[in-house]
Amino acid sequence: MSANSNPKSTTNDTDGPITRERILLEAARLFRHHGYAATTLREVADAAGVKAGSIYYHFESKEQILGEVLDKGITIVIDAVRTRIEALPKNSTWRDRIAAGIDGHLWGMLHHGDFTSANIRIYGQIPDSAKDNHRVVRRAYADYWDRLFESALACGELRQDASTAVIRLFVIGALNWTVEWYNPQRGSFEDFSRQITAIVFDGILRHDKA
Repeated sequence: MSANSNPKSTTNDTDGPITRERILLEAARLFRHHGYAATTLREVADAAGVKAGSIYYHFESKEQILGEVLDKGITIVIDAVRTRIEALPKNSTWRDRIAAGIDGHLWGMLHHGDFTSANIRIYGQIPDSAKDNHRVVRRAYADYWDRLFESALACGELRQDASTAVIRLFVIGALNWTVEWYNPQRGSFEDFSRQITAIVFDGILRHDKA
C-alpha cells in the first residue's frame, strides 16, 4: 500500500514539529516490534501518514531517526528521575531519594513505552556509530545512579556487602523490563510503583518471622 492510500495520509507532509513527532513515534513503535534492520523508511512513512520522500524533509536518514528515538527513550526517563528527586526536601533520606528515582524511572518507562522499549530492545542491533553516540547518554545515566547509591552507602543507609555497581545493574535492569509485562488494567501506576519499591528495598520474604 502506498503512502497516498494510507487513511492517515495528510496533504501537508512538512508541517513542522507535529509531523516530525509523529514520524518519531511511529518509528519507535516499529523499531520496538520489528527491530531496526527490518523496519524500512517506507513503513515508517506509511504508519505516520506521510509520503515516503517527505521523511527527508525532517530527517537525513533512518540512522538519524534511530538516534533520536534512542535519545528520547532515555531522556524521558532521566528527566522523570531527576524531577522527582530534586523535588524532595534537602534533608530527605537516601532511601526516599532512591524511592523517588525508582518511581521516576518506572513512570518514564511505562508512560512512553514505545520509545523506552525500543531503546532496550534494539540497542544490540544498531550500527556501531549509533551506539557510540548514544553510549555517552547511557553512561551519564548510570553514573547518576552510581552516585546516588554511593552516597547512600557512605551515609550507612545501604547494605555494605554489595557493590554499588551490581546494585545499580540489578535495580535498573529489573525496572527496565517492566515495560514488557506491566498491565495498567491490574491496578494503578501508584500502587504498582509502591510494590516494586518495597520489593527493591525489603525483598520478598516476611521479616516478622523468626
